[in-house]
Amino acid sequence: MKVFKFGGASVKDAAGVKNILRVLQHTGFKDTLIVVSAMGKTTNALEQVVHYFFENKEQFLKNIEMVRENHHRIIGDLFEVENAEITQKVNALFDTVIGFLNTTDSVEYSLVYDQVVSVGELISSIIISHYMNNQGVENYWLDARECIKTDAYFRDANLCWTDTEAAIQEAVIGRSTFISQGFIGSASNGLTTTLGREGSDYSAAIFAYALGAHSVTIWKDVPGVLNGDPRKFSDTVLLHQISYREAIELAFYGASVIHPKTIQPLQRKEIPLYVKSFENPYDLGTAVSKGKTLDPEVPCYIVKNDQTLLKLSSKDFSFILEENISEIFALLHQYQMRVEMIQSSAISFSICIYNKYSKLESLLEALKMKFKVKVNDGVSLYTIRHFDKPAINFIKNAVGEILLEQRTLNTAQFVVREKA
Repeated sequence: MKVFKFGGASVKDAAGVKNILRVLQHTGFKDTLIVVSAMGKTTNALEQVVHYFFENKEQFLKNIEMVRENHHRIIGDLFEVENAEITQKVNALFDTVIGFLNTTDSVEYSLVYDQVVSVGELISSIIISHYMNNQGVENYWLDARECIKTDAYFRDANLCWTDTEAAIQEAVIGRSTFISQGFIGSASNGLTTTLGREGSDYSAAIFAYALGAHSVTIWKDVPGVLNGDPRKFSDTVLLHQISYREAIELAFYGASVIHPKTIQPLQRKEIPLYVKSFENPYDLGTAVSKGKTLDPEVPCYIVKNDQTLLKLSSKDFSFILEENISEIFALLHQYQMRVEMIQSSAISFSICIYNKYSKLESLLEALKMKFKVKVNDGVSLYTIRHFDKPAINFIKNAVGEILLEQRTLNTAQFVVREKA
């Protein structure tokens, strides 16, 4: 079994779906499990639905209908004859979401988020599965929620590996080609969960681990893993090969081409990962496996935007000691903050965090009870793996005001207020 993952950019419209067929005709589709994301910017649109559900209930229905109409257009472009079965299935999913929002009394944003946003992957996979069957690529539609078993930590669920592995292995018996969803799973209470933004890569790795797959291929709109985001950096270089360890480092620091949790399950069974272009499937792309750390050996640039830098100091100029740091991290955990970078001195403690769950104000209130707090919001975190002097000079001269800097043997990081 091999596992393919196609992201939102590769299935954004009818032409993208038809291109999947072209890729499968090149690679073969027997003994293949295909994981797909929501189409195009559907996840963003559904996130807006959730926002309006809590902020402006008159607007969220209009947004759902806009998303529905977009999928109906794609269906119309894919099928020469009106397909009542697929239209009915897609409408039923949208109606389920509307029914949930009209009846739920939950005020938990993350719970509501997962029930709404997950529908994007379900609809995308149903459309693609029907199209492939229509074109002679016989496949079985697999509901990932029946296979990917998680806890109930909504928007970033943790996997129940034993239950998941057993469910996947049972689901694939007797069949050859599958189309399933990335990003989603289910908790023991039956509610849908999600694995974190861009979590479809992780889903592909989970399926591959459970199946002992031959390989995983992530099909992207770039030729492979580059040493920097081409939208941010000029003259980027294609990395032909990356070791598992280096890929984990790059993903941890925020390289958007691979989800941070993707590599570990593959490394445990030494399943190679390929990142290739869905526009040029004949190209080799990037291989992630055992072997050379990085080929070619060049600095790799990673940028995380929308960060917050906090500088904490004691109110009486006393030292920041272990008990203070323990208290700080307890609060960061309580308010669900992702810590990106830390730096300490005798009387201050600086933290770069990502306010994913919009709980920054509550965190600041708690911190200010004991510490002086200086806040720099809307900053960016630049990371350079395998830095050299020209790479450091580029960051210092080109991107903006450096608020915090830190280096280890292989990695340099800079918290930056970017130029307007």
